[in-house]
Amino acid sequence: LGDVGHCELLEEEPAQAIGERFERLHGPRRRDLTMIEDAMTAPRMYAQLADWWPLMSDPSDYEEEAGIFRATLEELAAEPIRSLLELGSGGGHNASHLKQHYEMTLVEPSMGMREVSRALNPECQHLPGDMRTVRLEMQFDAVFIHDAISYMATEEELLAAFRTAHAHCEPGGVALFVPDSTRENWRPSTDCGGHDRGARSLRMLEWSFDPDPDDTTYTCAFAFLLRDGNAPIRCEQDEHVMGLFPRATWMRLIEEAGFEARALPYDYSGFDEPHEMFAGLT
Repeated sequence: LGDVGHCELLEEEPAQAIGERFERLHGPRRRDLTMIEDAMTAPRMYAQLADWWPLMSDPSDYEEEAGIFRATLEELAAEPIRSLLELGSGGGHNASHLKQHYEMTLVEPSMGMREVSRALNPECQHLPGDMRTVRLEMQFDAVFIHDAISYMATEEELLAAFRTAHAHCEPGGVALFVPDSTRENWRPSTDCGGHDRGARSLRMLEWSFDPDPDDTTYTCAFAFLLRDGNAPIRCEQDEHVMGLFPRATWMRLIEEAGFEARALPYDYSGFDEPHEMFAGLT
């Protein structure tokens, strides 16, 4: 498969056309409400702090994983992959690597994160949408959901995301789902990171813990130190509720959504424990 070098939509339907069709389906008011709901309910990382995202996570941090995802998709696909839909595309860091190989469409509920991604991937079509409910009325050779799938906190939400992926996957296509963890390999953890860019710097502490091992979630808490020029350094905090399901649940719900389910090794050098990702074949 040769590099196509961009991430626009299929030639049969230009990027503007799908944006106009989204407006017809949902209307301008729906899009306005999406933006308001983002600001009110999204983790602060994806709302008030979204413009700091490139300092939390640099696109170069994603190069190895994007290569793993591409190799996995290519291995599983029955036909060459030309078009790829990413749900929960965030700041577009995976797309910054994958767009060299596929025509991509990026769907992300957070307005702030879409703006970050547009700056990094101006060639891409960016659409607002929730992976549980969005319907674009078109299909793709492949569908990809990276760690945004980990925000599905119940089996019902996880199944809804799988059904969205199935609705957008061409016959003979493949969907790839990449959670942070499954119940079997999750461990409490503490991590740190951050980057510098011009006059701005960020340092981050991340703490993952499970306050109730009997439910389907765990908590990921963040503390950020933010420096912006000569202004006083400020501290911000954020808390995310993440879904946590056993391997058998992933496989069962992928099948229930209409796919043939596969569990695959996720051999990323940053992991201390063995991890898996999941695929659905149509």
